[in-house]
Amino acid sequence: MAIIIGLFSNILALYLANLWVSGFSVIDGWKAYLIAGIALGMLNLIIRPILKIITFPLITVSLGLFLIVINAIMLWLTAQLTGYIVIESYVALLWATLIVATVNFITKWFK
Repeated sequence: MAIIIGLFSNILALYLANLWVSGFSVIDGWKAYLIAGIALGMLNLIIRPILKIITFPLITVSLGLFLIVINAIMLWLTAQLTGYIVIESYVALLWATLIVATVNFITKWFK
């Protein structure tokens, strides 16, 4: 059940980021949302813990704010791997990252 909620959370977050962030778009319809949601979930499951261990000193010094950079890297990697996400600027990436992180934080209560 937690996997389905996580997948739904990623798809919802990408959809909301597509709606609200100028310069961030998911192309090719619901198939793209599904594939990008799965890819983002897999990257968060495999790569994100490794990055958190490597950058632990930076996370500690920045009082956790460096986690935003890690989340942005995960979203950028998802865009590069799938080809369904278009990010036009770093500002768009930042806002989309904040939306995705917020939606995932809220939906963690339901897992």
